Amino acid sequence: MITVSNLEVQYGKRVLFKDVNLKFTPGNCYGVIGANGAGKSTFLKVLSGEVSPTRGSVSFGPSERLSVLQQDHFAYDQYTVLNTVLMGHQPLWQLMQEKEALYAKTDFTDEDGIRAGELEEQFAEMDGWNAESDAAELLSGLGIKEQLHYELMGNLNPKEKVRVLLAQALFGKPDNLLLDEPTNDLDVNTIMWLENYLSNYENTVLVVSHDRHFLDAVSTHIIDIDYSDINLFAGNYSFWYESSQLAARQQANQNKKAEEKRKELLEFIQRFSANVAKSKQTTSRKKMLEKLTIEEIKPSMRKYPGIIFQPEREAGTKILAVDGLSKSIGGEKLFDNLSFTIEKGEKVVFLSREPRAVTALLEILTGNDRPDSGMIEWGVTINYAYLPLNNAPFFNTDLNIVDWLAQFSTDTSELYLRGYLGKMLFSGEEIYKKVSVLSGGEKMRCMIARMMIQQANTLVLDSPTNHLDLESIQAFNNALISFKGNILMTSHDHEFINTVADRIIEITPRGMIDKYMSYDDYLFDEKVQQNLERLYAQ
Repeated sequence: MITVSNLEVQYGKRVLFKDVNLKFTPGNCYGVIGANGAGKSTFLKVLSGEVSPTRGSVSFGPSERLSVLQQDHFAYDQYTVLNTVLMGHQPLWQLMQEKEALYAKTDFTDEDGIRAGELEEQFAEMDGWNAESDAAELLSGLGIKEQLHYELMGNLNPKEKVRVLLAQALFGKPDNLLLDEPTNDLDVNTIMWLENYLSNYENTVLVVSHDRHFLDAVSTHIIDIDYSDINLFAGNYSFWYESSQLAARQQANQNKKAEEKRKELLEFIQRFSANVAKSKQTTSRKKMLEKLTIEEIKPSMRKYPGIIFQPEREAGTKILAVDGLSKSIGGEKLFDNLSFTIEKGEKVVFLSREPRAVTALLEILTGNDRPDSGMIEWGVTINYAYLPLNNAPFFNTDLNIVDWLAQFSTDTSELYLRGYLGKMLFSGEEIYKKVSVLSGGEKMRCMIARMMIQQANTLVLDSPTNHLDLESIQAFNNALISFKGNILMTSHDHEFINTVADRIIEITPRGMIDKYMSYDDYLFDEKVQQNLERLYAQ
């Protein structure tokens, strides 16, 4: 259990949050959300003691252990993988080190024998005899093969290190667990393993994530950091988002009677409670939602970008034909003899366990790279807008935001350009900021404004949610769902794929799988997954 009392964090004149009084209890997982820069990571650092608050306090239950997902991927390079995980339970690790040093003594005394007996008793109480097997089981669940368990951390690649540090945080089932972006660099199967693990976790968990599907799967509550306030809501992310949107619409509708609003909110709670029956945390969530009063449903103060893609002209019947496409990088084959046709209105996601393959494909389709062999042919009516994985070359300039956007528009008047920038939350004097100093999220919003101004009938998107906050991701997602043209994309965002794509093409070095189905159906289709394993294993 974590108790937060009268908490305030202030940097200079800027108040991140103040007067925060919350209690986080066992058996619950709290998803922490908020705009970029709102203070999500800072809040977790205050809870862990890494950052001292300006005022207030954080306390834990008696003898409770806190575990935090470490962000320094080089801190354990001199330790083995298994020992790195064991170090996640510091009391146990220190006891093991003391035991080892004691038994290594050449002049073992009677006092040492008494101390050794005490240590052995404590070791057994901490379930120390199962520690290595428990650590190994966590590593295997997170995709770290057994042959790596005794390797030095310094010999692992970045994605493997992320998984080991996650195992370290989970090891020993700490009483309180703080996870900041735990799904970064994890594949879909490992994310599903983590979702299942946390859904059955009996202690207290706080997690910051931009992955909405993950938040929906694990969260019993949402902690919303919203303009210096921190508010607690029962339910997962989707419940919080839909309820806040409903409350905002009701607030805007001044003519609707109070009783009609009340009925609409109660129907919403009942509908969502019924949907919860499909989740892994059915009982606890359903009880929480049924206890909600309509007064607890409030509109959010945060702003969402206005992302709207309006094609200048409708696409014809021919969209794109790809025949015999092959590509290798550094002698490694990414794909071979790739052939497919895109029909009008299709929204296609390209997947691969080798991220370079899908990026290479989109670069070829947009004319930024050449295949080793094969042909591509776009329809004559097609006007595509491309969001590349690497947007850095676009911002290697001293132009300000409004002049930067003018490069991509036939109408270069400031009034016209301000309309697009305003939709992407750039207002007032902010549009004169140099693009070279923008954050990753701001650059992505500029790139989306560039896409909107192109008025394309086909969107080509490489990892479109990168660097965006949840508000921008949600707005982008909604825009793609309603878009009437074609979409060709790759993404790691489960919810993005599942709600947008109606066709899935997975690329392997030895062929492809092409299916017209939802992403969820694709993931749990045994025949599809067996075929994929065969193609990747050859």
